[in-house]
Amino acid sequence: MATTQADTGTGRSNQKKRTRTAILEAARELIGTGGEVTMPAIARAALVSEATAYRYFPDLPSLISEALAGAWPPPAEALAPVADSADPVERVAFACEFLLRGILLRQGAVRAMIAATITRPEAATARPGIRFGLIDHALLPLEETLGATDPEALAQLKRDLAVVVSAEALFSLTDLCGLAPDDAIASAVHTATTLTEAAQRTIARG
Repeated sequence: MATTQADTGTGRSNQKKRTRTAILEAARELIGTGGEVTMPAIARAALVSEATAYRYFPDLPSLISEALAGAWPPPAEALAPVADSADPVERVAFACEFLLRGILLRQGAVRAMIAATITRPEAATARPGIRFGLIDHALLPLEETLGATDPEALAQLKRDLAVVVSAEALFSLTDLCGLAPDDAIASAVHTATTLTEAAQRTIARG
């Protein structure tokens, strides 16, 4: 049977899908090890050239971002263990530890994303931004109190927590302060809860 142009086009399309899938799967496997994540390493694992990998993904952040899609649960699901708590301090502590332990599991990919977006700030939108959803959900009990009386104070608390509940804070504590991962997480949780407690005192004074 003669091969038609449509058959050839379909074959190429399927091959492209297989190649793209192979690159994504290789990225996910490498991310799962927690080790260094680079485009050359991903290409080798996918059995393609680095140039081929770049044809499918223009840069490492875009590849990592797609590979991580769905890896993190939605905020409500992540914070399910404290869903019945109305204490924002308890909820923030849980959210902080949840995020930082997840970062440790994927730290090679997270470090690669941070490195890429520091040199190319315009690529920052490729970062998942998991912290913001977790912080918003953790602070839901404050929406009707601090959020109603002083919305700017609540917004400032969220900004403050975004600095602490973050990969950058975790790596500063491990890399620059020399803390072990568990100690670094405990330090970040302490800072996050201190900030939240201070906001609660503002409500009490009001």
